[in-house]
Amino acid sequence: MTDRRPCRVCNFTRQKSYGLVVPSLDDLKIKGSEFLGFSPREQVTVVLENDGTIVEDQAYFLCLPPNTKFMLLHDKDLWSPLRRMDGGTAWMARESVILESDTVDANIDVPPWCDLAHQLKQDLASIILMSEADIQTLVDAPCPELASALRFQEKTTESLQESLQRFLDRKEEERQSKELLQLYLKAVEKEDMQQEEQGKSSLGGAEDVDMPDGLEVESASGFMSRTLMVLKGKTSPETRLSTEDLQMVVTKGIDTMEQVLGWNRTRTSELLQACEAELTKRLQQVQAIQSVRSSAQESGETCAEESEATQDNN
Repeated sequence: MTDRRPCRVCNFTRQKSYGLVVPSLDDLKIKGSEFLGFSPREQVTVVLENDGTIVEDQAYFLCLPPNTKFMLLHDKDLWSPLRRMDGGTAWMARESVILESDTVDANIDVPPWCDLAHQLKQDLASIILMSEADIQTLVDAPCPELASALRFQEKTTESLQESLQRFLDRKEEERQSKELLQLYLKAVEKEDMQQEEQGKSSLGGAEDVDMPDGLEVESASGFMSRTLMVLKGKTSPETRLSTEDLQMVVTKGIDTMEQVLGWNRTRTSELLQACEAELTKRLQQVQAIQSVRSSAQESGETCAEESEATQDNN
């Protein structure tokens, strides 16, 4: 019986590396495919990880030294040389699992976008939970390399990066709009304080001064000055309100809002309809995102069950 030989296997991105002890090249393909998550029905090609030499002969396999590292390629995977950064070797891998060998990969660094690409490959819906900094990292990643890591076509990856950039641009515009609104509110508040001081001076410092009706209505209605100012804006005010404010507007109803805003019933009704439509759209977007994430999780669970079944059969 052929002696069992210690070796290592990785995928084409070098993100996963496993230690194995196998007696033959065929066993290397079978066990390596299993641990790398390849389907048993997929044909794989074994190459040397360091230079891409194809290993097809059992005799050549037995001539290789112990702990040789192999790369398993399937479908359209291509071998590529090891990337180097900062003057040293930077392995494009982080996960090193020793299954039947004492050999352990050294601690290694990878570009930040590699981990993010790995998350997207496992669950595309995980992009919802990424920070703007993470999304910017994906946008800045080299398109060909990102496409290879995601196993997308390069054109598809380019479209993905453009969509993410548009998302970041929209977020930046929202921040700038918010800052301008805050500056405007501060200016209005300062002007109101000056008018109030002038009013007190003209009244000779009288203590019994009636509170303006506008402030009483605002206090009774529960709306903040900022919310009322946005509602009275001329261009799609419903899109600049938070979901909580939209819910409050819809809940108050037309009678209360007509009194708060001082508008006629027709104009108030149009605003309420716009707010309700915007609130419905946002709720639908949340439901759609939850549906996508649920589908992705179910798909992942199905793949996991198939993998367990395969292991049991083996």
